Amino acid sequence: MHSTGSCDHWTLRLPRQDASLTVDPQRTLLQSMQQAGVDWPASCRNGTCRTCIGQLASGLVRYGVEWPGLLPEEKATGAVLPCVAYPVSDVILMPPSA
Repeated sequence: MHSTGSCDHWTLRLPRQDASLTVDPQRTLLQSMQQAGVDWPASCRNGTCRTCIGQLASGLVRYGVEWPGLLPEEKATGAVLPCVAYPVSDVILMPPSA
């Protein structure tokens, strides 16, 4: 695992899909998953529809939009929108709990 800071790639682990991807910090988590052929729900790709919402089990992300469509309480509990989230560390991402 890498520490946070400047890096040319991170690891995205998706335990439910049994996948581990090398991801570019200049691409959203969703773009990286789609490029690798990972099936993840998505629709708007701009952080408003919430179709792609997931749970950040570990790691840090930054958002490419000023206010992604998450409530402060959701952000505090690790909810993340992969369509507008860029990795700033290694990440473990879970699908939303049903």
